[in-house]
Amino acid sequence: MTRVAVSGAGGRMGRLIVGAVEDADDLEIAGLYGPGHDGEMVGNHTISDDAGVCSDADVVVESTVPGVVLGNLERWSGFGCDVVVGTSGVSADDIRAVWSGDRGCLVVPNFSVGAVLMMRFAELAAPYFRAAEVIELHHDEKLDAPSGTATSTAERIGAANPAQMRRRDSEERVRGVRGGDVGGVPVHSVRLPGLLAHQEVMFGNLGEVLTIRHDSTDRVSFMPGVIAAVRHVHGLSGVHVGLESALGL
Repeated sequence: MTRVAVSGAGGRMGRLIVGAVEDADDLEIAGLYGPGHDGEMVGNHTISDDAGVCSDADVVVESTVPGVVLGNLERWSGFGCDVVVGTSGVSADDIRAVWSGDRGCLVVPNFSVGAVLMMRFAELAAPYFRAAEVIELHHDEKLDAPSGTATSTAERIGAANPAQMRRRDSEERVRGVRGGDVGGVPVHSVRLPGLLAHQEVMFGNLGEVLTIRHDSTDRVSFMPGVIAAVRHVHGLSGVHVGLESALGL
């Protein structure tokens, strides 16, 4: 039985993760950490603002905010835990700088299986098209832009097709209207109430356009990926990025 602690257990994602762990036959809750939520209940478990509740865990799922992730990772590494990082807005290089020991740290830009497949399909399509652009759309409470998924997608497209052939670079009459450059690929971020997590990748050739789109309409769509990551990280060493290896891709 793998003992799992949840950091950020008081948030919406954190509470869903607790339920997903409870539903898995081979996992059990080791502790719930959530500053500002001390004493609150999630199912039959109590959230604590004492990080020590995670010290006996085999795996910690980090589902907090970018500003506290690196400090938390140093703490979990010191406890000798494996960690799954589900918080975007922190680079893998920053995480590598603080991660120590030989335990596993799996950084997951997106837990949705559909989103992982979307990124893989985009990477496969990139060499066959002259250019691509990424449009990511999220709820208006998201703290970072672009999303980790959009950044990863653009980087993979740029690596697969670095040329990105356009007849001209349009002059921006309004600053930023062409999006941000990630690996040579323009990325556009939309933040609106009513959205959850959506991404569209558009590829252009002379006379044709290919669009690959993924929509998460409920956070429950992330839970199979969370459980796959928890099961996979326990056998890793060092920092790894992406859910692909956990899914056998």
